[in-house]
Amino acid sequence: MNQKTRMDHTLITTNIQLDGYHVVKNLGVVRGIIVRSRSLLGNIGAGFQILFGGNISLYTQLCEQTRRDAYELMILHAEELGANAVLAFRYDATEIAAGVTEVLAYGTAVIVEKI
Repeated sequence: MNQKTRMDHTLITTNIQLDGYHVVKNLGVVRGIIVRSRSLLGNIGAGFQILFGGNISLYTQLCEQTRRDAYELMILHAEELGANAVLAFRYDATEIAAGVTEVLAYGTAVIVEKI
């Protein structure tokens, strides 16, 4: 593994290029995977919110935290490879069992230099 590089979050993009930068080296696909389940208490609380309709904030918070955790793992993976940027960043989610969801954050780790 290369020397660890601190990732500048402004150099993570869904685009396939970064304006003002050129790719020096492609380090390959990086990912962060989180598998989460809903707790019984969380389901009960969300059940009450469902009765009244609207945003189910307990599930929203769980989804936001899960995506954030997957994103941070992806960044750690990129940093371990020595990347200073991630291109073509995406999220994906799959329910792998009842109440159990996998969230994947992935992209292409690269080393970029300012033009």
